[in-house]
Amino acid sequence: MNKKELMRVRLVNNAKRLLAVGLVFIILPMISSCSNEDEDEDLIGTWYRMSDFDGLARSDASSFTINNKGYLVGGYDGKERFTDTWEYDMDANNWTQKAPFPGIARNSGVAFTLNGKGYYGTGYDGENNLKDFWEYDPATNSWTQKADFPSTARYGALAFSIGNKGYVGCGYDGNYQKDIYAYNPDSNTWEQSISIGGSKRVGGTAFVVNNIAYVCGGQNNAEYVDDFWSFDPTTSQWKELRDISNTSDDDYDDDYLIVRANGIAFVIDETVFFTCGESGSLRTDTWKYYPTLDVWTQVMDFKGTARTVAVGFSSGRRGFVATGKSSTYRFDDIWELKPDEYDSDFYD
Repeated sequence: MNKKELMRVRLVNNAKRLLAVGLVFIILPMISSCSNEDEDEDLIGTWYRMSDFDGLARSDASSFTINNKGYLVGGYDGKERFTDTWEYDMDANNWTQKAPFPGIARNSGVAFTLNGKGYYGTGYDGENNLKDFWEYDPATNSWTQKADFPSTARYGALAFSIGNKGYVGCGYDGNYQKDIYAYNPDSNTWEQSISIGGSKRVGGTAFVVNNIAYVCGGQNNAEYVDDFWSFDPTTSQWKELRDISNTSDDDYDDDYLIVRANGIAFVIDETVFFTCGESGSLRTDTWKYYPTLDVWTQVMDFKGTARTVAVGFSSGRRGFVATGKSSTYRFDDIWELKPDEYDSDFYD
């Protein structure tokens, strides 16, 4: 968070404290000026529609990013599950179809990137939950089956990678889960890691900043969970962070409306952006997370149609949202967020 934003947060918090003791006449001008600045800060960011996905519209696909290329595999259009694999070139803004996934067609699997290769597995084929796992090598445009995920077959799990290991866990196998397993590509083996603290979840979201993983969101027993956790692979320990809803007596979370399932997170310059998903209704609100401060601020809403079970691509410098669904309607558009721009269309 920059100095301007810190100053704004402190100013608003001071204003609230003064209001509480009746000093309205002192701080009303301050609140007025802060409100104008708040509006400007909250609306920062511009969404641009990019070259539409060349494949069939779908939801519940999986994605991973290798360098400046995003990969989309699988998914569901309401009638059919897919095995096609697509590459999105962020620099050229175009799509190329790649070798099809050779396993069972599925939706709601997980994927991660490790050592320049993509990994994809678990999910649901319309009748059964799945636990097989596969590696995609972009250099040879080929898929290779790897060791199965060692725990129960499931869908709606989450995944991330740090260092030389990929991690998969949570999801739904007939019950909600919170277990985490680590995959070592050198030995093609899995080992159980420390389970995430707090709630079990399906449809949670994971992201990584500076070699620390974060998990938030998801659903458990018909409730949208609001706990938030970080994972340090050097200690294999989970740390509880501040909730992503207004659960404290402090001011920082008064406007938090972050809770949702199936949200999309991507990292741009070590800052996280979290958007889309659902929490009873579909979401377009977008939130910016500062890991060093454990604070969220709202930015410009996602400009496409509200949606859930979309996919995201993140190169570390750019972030994208693609596909997804609204009710029974599936999407084939893709959007990029430019986080430091103001949306001129909005202000016009």
